[in-house]
Amino acid sequence: MRKGYGVYWRRFGGMEKAFLVFAVIYVILYFTRAASLAQSLTGLAAFVCGLLSLFKLARRAIRRAIWRLRNRLIAAYLFIAVVPIVLIVAMVALASWVVIGQMAVYLVNKELEHREVTLLRQADAFANLPIQDPEVGLARFARLTRTSFPKLELLITGKRELRYPVGTQITHPPPVWKHASGLIIKKDGKDEHLYAWAHAIAGGEEVTILAPIDHELLAGLVPGLGDVTFYPLIRQAKESLVPPKKNALDFEFNGFYPVMVPSWNSPEQEIRLVLFVNTRVLAVLTTVFQKLDWTEQLLTWFVVVAVLFLMVEMVSLVTGVQLSRSITGAVHELYLGTQHVKEGDFSYRVPVKGNDQLAELTTSFNSMTSNLGRLIVVAKEKERLESELAIAREVQNQLFPKDVPFTKTLELKGVCHPARMVSGDYYDFMALTDHSLAFAIGDVAGKGISAALLMATIQSTMRTQLSSHNGSGLHHLSAARMVSVLNQQLYATTAPEKYATFYFALYEESTHSLTYTNAGHLAPMLLRGGDFQMLNSTGTVVGAFPFARYEERTVALEHGDLLVAYTDGIAEPENAYGEMFGEERLKDLVVKYSRADSSEIIARSMEAVNQWTGSSELQDDMTMVVARRV
Repeated sequence: MRKGYGVYWRRFGGMEKAFLVFAVIYVILYFTRAASLAQSLTGLAAFVCGLLSLFKLARRAIRRAIWRLRNRLIAAYLFIAVVPIVLIVAMVALASWVVIGQMAVYLVNKELEHREVTLLRQADAFANLPIQDPEVGLARFARLTRTSFPKLELLITGKRELRYPVGTQITHPPPVWKHASGLIIKKDGKDEHLYAWAHAIAGGEEVTILAPIDHELLAGLVPGLGDVTFYPLIRQAKESLVPPKKNALDFEFNGFYPVMVPSWNSPEQEIRLVLFVNTRVLAVLTTVFQKLDWTEQLLTWFVVVAVLFLMVEMVSLVTGVQLSRSITGAVHELYLGTQHVKEGDFSYRVPVKGNDQLAELTTSFNSMTSNLGRLIVVAKEKERLESELAIAREVQNQLFPKDVPFTKTLELKGVCHPARMVSGDYYDFMALTDHSLAFAIGDVAGKGISAALLMATIQSTMRTQLSSHNGSGLHHLSAARMVSVLNQQLYATTAPEKYATFYFALYEESTHSLTYTNAGHLAPMLLRGGDFQMLNSTGTVVGAFPFARYEERTVALEHGDLLVAYTDGIAEPENAYGEMFGEERLKDLVVKYSRADSSEIIARSMEAVNQWTGSSELQDDMTMVVARRV
């Protein structure tokens, strides 16, 4: 159990851990009735950490939710298409609420202002026009104002005093008021009441008209509009005056408008009231357009357009989701395919659906997977062959001579640089007696494993012949006869197209004589005193003809003579212009470094060939043997 809790605890981040710690501390402080300041600070810290932890969890959940491309595309579609539509609808709804509400408030406010102007006109008329018959004037006043304000009070003082209705207790406002009209708040006892009023002073007459504003009067300002109130002095009626709903879109709206109303006792003192109008859409539109049938038709058409718009949006949403599913389905299948390829299953094929670009992509993926499978097989085979070639090269390196036979008067050095892993060139040294040795150089036709095998065959054949005469001296050996035997064996055991050039020499230290047979090999160079003598061919290549005849020749080596034998990888490589390195350039190098060590002669020669070709890769196997008479 402890181990399980530890795993869960390690999964929490620093913010989650801080939240849990602060929450535990807060609970402990709460139950121990610790200082309120510590509780407040701990609670605030826990709240902040909890809020940040919740934000992190929500962000992590969103990342997991949109990890799949399908969910991400759907989310993108929602943000691009659905969210703007929702915002537009919300803006339209808000604008409709504001417009309808303000239209209702405007209708009520304009009607109330119109009636207030009527009161002012009546007050001006009483103040400026002498009344011959007070009864006639009051009757006319009552007739003109009855439709606007059923309940009102009139006081005229100056030349005469008139009250309407008779016995009313109305008084004039404080002297600070001059010519005025509109709304006013007058305190009657402990209660405050809202009035529409007019006050005029002219020709020694002072006229004051007060009309109480009640719920009944406000409801009758615009008949059929709805419930009208002035908050907080006049509240809504107990029974709703809002018109009944005529259709599904005949929503109820609330309009409001702040009004600053002065006090009766002081014009500078104003009280804020709010005019509320509770109405419906058709009630406002009918009042504005004055044609109920046309208004209902307009609303009906609006409903039809809105429904069509909603249907198009739903079809678009479904189509977008289906397109997203088709896209993400193909991507998901490709993802599964990559997982199979990752695990090395190149036989898995992604199902191809449709004939669009995604289907072409799926087909290309399947082709790529198939090609990868074949390439993996080829790569494995190549790796196996390279491994075998490495083994073959290691074996071939063992075939080349490690030690040079010691003689007092002849110094030998040989090097082979293969163009590939294994070489078809051949060179070998072998001691016969204490005073004689044999050396050879050859070039097998072709490259690679087959040439290397033929090279091994040549070495084996020559070493077998030399071993059978080991210790008997050179008078029992014939270079021509040994090369002839080699030719017959190669012809009998290899394919007709397999052959090799071969140069074989026997050296006797007592006479300093070099007896050689050149079977079609490039003529070795014998440098003596600045002049070259070419040891030309004495027969054709070995392995090509069964009864080829070979001759041998003998040359006496003098002190300081330098013999250089080489393969065509030295003389025939071409530069960028197709020009071969050539025998003459090699001669110049040999003359230049004739007094240097044999190893340096070989190294300088091969370096010059590489520079001539301008490539790091060899065009052919490069082999050179240098013999110096000391």
